[in-house]
Amino acid sequence: MKIICVGRNYLAHIKELNHQIPEEPVFFFKPDSALLQKNSPFYYPDFSNNVHYECELVVKINRLGKSIPEKYAKNYYSEVAIGLDMTCRDIQEKEIKNSLPWSISKAFDYSAPMSKFISLEEIGKDIQNLDFKLLKNGEEVQKTNTSDMIFSVDKLISYLSQYMTLKIGDMIFTGTPCGVGPIKIGDTLEAFLEEKSVLKCEIK
Repeated sequence: MKIICVGRNYLAHIKELNHQIPEEPVFFFKPDSALLQKNSPFYYPDFSNNVHYECELVVKINRLGKSIPEKYAKNYYSEVAIGLDMTCRDIQEKEIKNSLPWSISKAFDYSAPMSKFISLEEIGKDIQNLDFKLLKNGEEVQKTNTSDMIFSVDKLISYLSQYMTLKIGDMIFTGTPCGVGPIKIGDTLEAFLEEKSVLKCEIK
């Protein structure tokens, strides 16, 4: 099982971090040890002083695929979730400055809190027309619709599958909107998909 994370997929988020707009999808990986499920608390790592939340739609691959044409990509998923790409921003800034991969800042243990997966049939909406948002201590900090993605879900699946085989159970974090920010011990993050609370994470 792979956790593939897409970076820089919402224009406003790119602008808030002063990054360049990508011509092709930018992606990186998290190990399976990054998963944090069942609304378990997130424990602030002792190797960072600036951890940020990044709320994202997550898509789960449901069949084996390689070199998938974009027009057929919709056949490779049926469920979505909301995930948090927890990022050690202080470490990431050093990695970027030194042209290093985002391995430590993004892939540390429990850096991917995630809700349960929900079928798109149950939601009853197209994957490119889903609202999701994140509250921090009850205050809305991120809100978007998946129609604002630079690269659609189908485009991401087609692109990724040109370079690697997508397997059943692989998860794709599809990028975060603007509004990312720091957390501290005592905070509570709550994510919503189509106005339904699907993920709650206490910071300890």
